[in-house]
Amino acid sequence: MNAKIKPMTLINENATNILVQEMGVVDTIRFLNQFSAGYGNYTEERRKIVDSMTLDDIFSGIEEMKHGGKS
Repeated sequence: MNAKIKPMTLINENATNILVQEMGVVDTIRFLNQFSAGYGNYTEERRKIVDSMTLDDIFSGIEEMKHGGKS
């Protein structure tokens, strides 16, 4: 048996096409995004946002979201 080794780019393209056909574009993107390392520094960005907030700010934000305020 002589197996031909395909380039990874071709394998990835074929796999993506199959996923799109079977699941649709949106679900394919959502699926593939879980394997992405992302970008930026989550900890630093979170500190910039959260460190200036009080517990009252956080609770108020939660209540607003519960009642259809901010999303």
